[in-house]
Amino acid sequence: MIRERIEELRRQLEYHNFRYYVENAPEISDFEFDTMMRELQDLERAHPELSDPNSPSVRVGSDITSEFRSVKHRFPMLSLGNTYSLDELHEFIARIEKEAGPTEFVCELKFDGTAISLTYEDGRLLRAVTRGDGTQGDDVTANVRTVRTVPLRLRGDDWPPYFEIRGEILMPYASFDKINAEREAAGETLFANPRNAAAGTLKQQASSVVARRGLDCTLYQLAGDDLPFTNHWESLQKAREWGFKVSDAARICRTAEQIDAYIAHWDEGRHALPFPTDGVVIKVNDFAVRRQLGFTAKAPKWAVAYKFKAEQALTRLDSVSFQVGRTGAITPVANLEPVLLAGTTVRRATLHNAEQMALLDIRPGDMVYVEKGGEIIPKITGVDLSQRPADSKPFEYITVCPECGTPLVRYEGEAKHYCPNQGGCPPQIVGRIIHFIRRKAMDIEGLGEETVELLYENGLVHDVADLYDLKAGQLAELPRLGEKSADNIIRSIRGSVEVPFRRVLFGLGIRFVGETTA
Repeated sequence: MIRERIEELRRQLEYHNFRYYVENAPEISDFEFDTMMRELQDLERAHPELSDPNSPSVRVGSDITSEFRSVKHRFPMLSLGNTYSLDELHEFIARIEKEAGPTEFVCELKFDGTAISLTYEDGRLLRAVTRGDGTQGDDVTANVRTVRTVPLRLRGDDWPPYFEIRGEILMPYASFDKINAEREAAGETLFANPRNAAAGTLKQQASSVVARRGLDCTLYQLAGDDLPFTNHWESLQKAREWGFKVSDAARICRTAEQIDAYIAHWDEGRHALPFPTDGVVIKVNDFAVRRQLGFTAKAPKWAVAYKFKAEQALTRLDSVSFQVGRTGAITPVANLEPVLLAGTTVRRATLHNAEQMALLDIRPGDMVYVEKGGEIIPKITGVDLSQRPADSKPFEYITVCPECGTPLVRYEGEAKHYCPNQGGCPPQIVGRIIHFIRRKAMDIEGLGEETVELLYENGLVHDVADLYDLKAGQLAELPRLGEKSADNIIRSIRGSVEVPFRRVLFGLGIRFVGETTA
């Protein structure tokens, strides 16, 4: 009787979750949904022997921290070639039609999130893996199970017994603005854009945090050995029937003119979308033609991404502040009157260096043009001189470090100014430690930027060597860390001594010694 009730609740919750989050057509109130969810959670707690990793109850997440193991992709996750030019796009179409004859294409929006590969076995979510380097990525299954537009069990019964589906984990603008407002109120560093926020959220160690952040997922490509389809369009329609969220914006296009019209429509229409997009993907529809065209070492020859031109906005430059990097490099940052650009509110923009500022003759109080192309941080591209105040004076670049007061130096052939006080300038010390613990260096998990800052502020670390003298008890006393997190961090620090020496060398952050040189 209890087993039957649990199964019934799971079926009902899965159905109503699909109606609400995927089809946007809810049939019951939030209160009714929450009442059923609470009943299911109570029954599952009372009967752990009936637990199911794909139960709808996992959507709320857990406070148990999880470590991310690397998983090799069964089918490589290749990137796409990019173009910003319609002429280059037409050349791409012409090359394909020269080799394959008249060709049918599928045009889709290029979502600006973080790529994900979902594996399903017997209709159930088995694994979710990030793109990583394309050959292997991180297993983030526990976190992805909390994303309500990812089906935990498929609808229907005609799906292949084992297949992968690729797509994008997105953070809608509404979720992004809410999170940044919370982070600002807490005095935390803001996320630069929804793409960064989505990627950062997926790597949270507690899935309960992921569940609260309102991620979305749109799927756009199946991969498998025996897929029962002859073309991409057919596979998308079937994926939608199985319960996947597939974009309604996809269209079949048979000519370059139709593709151009699709791009023109969405170059304007994207501004009304609730999530970020940065272009259009054009794919050959027929799977047989795709096999004929094949791949380069990095990308399929049968697909290309057309990137939208950078967006621009006009706003006032309120002030200029200066950031100190781990190498001592000084970066001027423009503090702007908030302006909406590419779907997000921009408050800051990079000014690069003193030379660039002098070239633009940029001054506080100016009305400036801000652009956001492929960059994470917007940049200032010009000044509207017609609106410059009459009493404006040229900007004088700083001569001492804003953090430690040391006179700045400028090395021959360098555009940036540097603070030479490597051993006593706090952001340099903290920055070097953060670089040292990163995945491509020592790969010390559990130590984020905020934790490293806490360790430094509390006098527990002054350089990377001090990490290896830390004790779990010292960490457990810090805010937001408990005994379990502290033990995990110490275990990861101890384990980092096993990494290859090239990564140690890279982690030391020696100028001009990047990953390849190391």
